[in-house]
Amino acid sequence: MAGNADLNNAGRARKDEFYTQLTVIEAELRHYRKHFAGKTVFCNCDDPYESNFFKYFAMNFNFLGLKKLIATCYDPSPIAGDELPLFEPAEKRAFKIEITEVADVNGDGAVDLADVALLIKNRRNTLTVLDGNGDFRSDECVELLKESDIVVTNPPFSLFREYMAQLIRYEKKFLIIGNINAVTYKDVFPLIARNRLWLGASIHSGDREFAVPKNYPLNAAGCREDADGNRFIRVKGVRWFTNLDYPQRHEELILYKRYTQEEYPKFDNYDAIDVDKTTEIPYDYDGVMGVPITFLDKYNPDQFDIIGLDRYVPDNPRYGHRFTIDGKEQYARILIRRKGGAQ
Repeated sequence: MAGNADLNNAGRARKDEFYTQLTVIEAELRHYRKHFAGKTVFCNCDDPYESNFFKYFAMNFNFLGLKKLIATCYDPSPIAGDELPLFEPAEKRAFKIEITEVADVNGDGAVDLADVALLIKNRRNTLTVLDGNGDFRSDECVELLKESDIVVTNPPFSLFREYMAQLIRYEKKFLIIGNINAVTYKDVFPLIARNRLWLGASIHSGDREFAVPKNYPLNAAGCREDADGNRFIRVKGVRWFTNLDYPQRHEELILYKRYTQEEYPKFDNYDAIDVDKTTEIPYDYDGVMGVPITFLDKYNPDQFDIIGLDRYVPDNPRYGHRFTIDGKEQYARILIRRKGGAQ
């Protein structure tokens, strides 16, 4: 089964074309309907011919009450000029599409994928070639970002830090996919601690399948190719990252275990107890606790305070290093305290 190494290798090789399945998008977006009415949504890593993000928002444009949908793709587009001719083959350029209305083009009584395909093929909305290469950092894509209200996409794995920093700099609402390990990044974790970023509603464990280009090497157990030659790879540790609130985030985590010194040892180099599993957080301990990073899947900001991340708390005498127990370095730990606990 493909693991985190697939994401890391993708980053090193700049093989960032992991296409999110429509079912994965639908499972998450159903939690945020109230946020989209009257908004401009920007999918800035999304070829409309290929991206299920674009397809989702085009199909649900009227249901969500969107004001505008914008999508941009990177140069060269893998589709335009081949399967659905748009430009001459020699002009496979980065382009954008802007939608301000979506109609039932094929007359079947609903806006569906067939309507979206016809919408693109017939160029019924504004679809233009970009001056640059479509990189989210380019001047024209930044201008589109400024115009937008909410960004929703699967950004390049290799550029996650930079992508996140741009969203924060321009104070945008967002819902994006990344790897759970990103929560430990020195420039990402403070956003979580300050309640400016949290994990999404629908993915808390397991792996998810992504489509990849037909030239992507399939050299892991979690890879497959269907009868039409489409390639897929399963990736562990993916999460949604967002600053859009949703009700489930405020559900109280039920605590059932009592604290004992034997079961919850203290770290050698920090005054906090170690908790191996989120489900085993003791209900009667008021001090600081070190919990796994997967605690963030269940984090309720009304129930817990986040104190810091093991490596980067100022009073860690081994600053930059993990905590130890009996001299043995532990896995990454987030430091938390129950609301109303000892200060």
